[in-house]
Amino acid sequence: MSMPIVDEAANVLADPTAYTDEARLHGALTALRAKAPVSLVDVPAYKPFWAITKHADIMAIERANRLFTNWPRPVLMTAESDDMQAAAGIRTLIHMDEPQHRVVRAIAADWFSPKAMKALGDRIEQLAKRYVDKMRDAGGECDFVQEVAVNFPLYVIMSLLGVPEADFPRMLKLTQELVGSDDAELQRSTPTDEKMNSLLEMFAYFQHLTASWRENPTGDLGSTIANARIDGEPLSDVDTMSYYAIIATAGHDTTSSSISGGVRALIEHPDQRERLRSDLDLMPQATEEIIRWVTPVKAFMRTAAEDTTVHDVPIAAGESVLLSYVSANRDEDAFDGPFRFDIEREPNKHVAFGFGVHFCLGAGLARMEINKFLTELLPRLRSIELNGVPELSATTFVGGLKHLPIRYSLM
Repeated sequence: MSMPIVDEAANVLADPTAYTDEARLHGALTALRAKAPVSLVDVPAYKPFWAITKHADIMAIERANRLFTNWPRPVLMTAESDDMQAAAGIRTLIHMDEPQHRVVRAIAADWFSPKAMKALGDRIEQLAKRYVDKMRDAGGECDFVQEVAVNFPLYVIMSLLGVPEADFPRMLKLTQELVGSDDAELQRSTPTDEKMNSLLEMFAYFQHLTASWRENPTGDLGSTIANARIDGEPLSDVDTMSYYAIIATAGHDTTSSSISGGVRALIEHPDQRERLRSDLDLMPQATEEIIRWVTPVKAFMRTAAEDTTVHDVPIAAGESVLLSYVSANRDEDAFDGPFRFDIEREPNKHVAFGFGVHFCLGAGLARMEINKFLTELLPRLRSIELNGVPELSATTFVGGLKHLPIRYSLM
């Protein structure tokens, strides 16, 4: 048997703080793509896994969804968190495989269809205007993440679910704790306790709403999930709560990170900002480039169902692989000048939404929110610059900027 390839550079993928230092992270990932595209990571606190860093290998694994399953380890967490999640029986869409995944995904699919997105367009435009007006009223300075980027997508996804507006602040806190539990500033207590407590609090909250939606269906997405039937049976309590949790968190933090990271990129690349401002028809391409540039979902995991190979490296049945989307989206073999921010980049085959059967359910909504927000902001912008040091959150799953202090002048 050949020796497993071990490269210390791959350990960054199990280090939440690495994602706060882009130079360190991308330096390590660039070296891995060149020298050890499939490398074993075996570090304290985590179960071992293989780091996959090439775009082509990640695409191949995503396509082979029966050979590489989501269950039982869809996301990189500590061994303790892995065991706790398994014991709690949590099963969101990202934990499921075919055929169950297809049936459960179908419950919400119509809510994210092109037709549904079109119907939502006016509402999102109004919200974008509201938040750009808030920027104007803030007097030319703000922490863009905390005052704008976390609230705008939260408002969209919570309205879609049918959560009462008075509860939005509580949902913001819980979603940030759930995906931000590697970051000291966003934590609630010790990380493992905290993630479980946040999840239990979210479950308890939605349990109350579920009862009311079942008694009085409202026509919101939350009500659709509460009243869904599979083979004539409602979803179990855990599956129902898990569904709300994945939509609430995935529909919020990823888009928030993309919008704030996009604004930062446009500040740091004024030529691209002016190009886009002068031709808003470029917004669809610019949106894709922002999503590639930010890559808010850093990685997903898969587990080999049988012995196989990736990039000629043997992977045994039961071993896990980490699909580094951050690395794939800077792969020199997949992108021309991957470290260049180019709002006119075409083609742009980024993997920020995943690929294949697990392609992000809310991709259309995320694209629309970024597009509508920047379409509202840019024409009103006289000037914009950093007003302090941007700060990234520590994470191994979903994340981006947690602070973006800016100074600007708006019409």
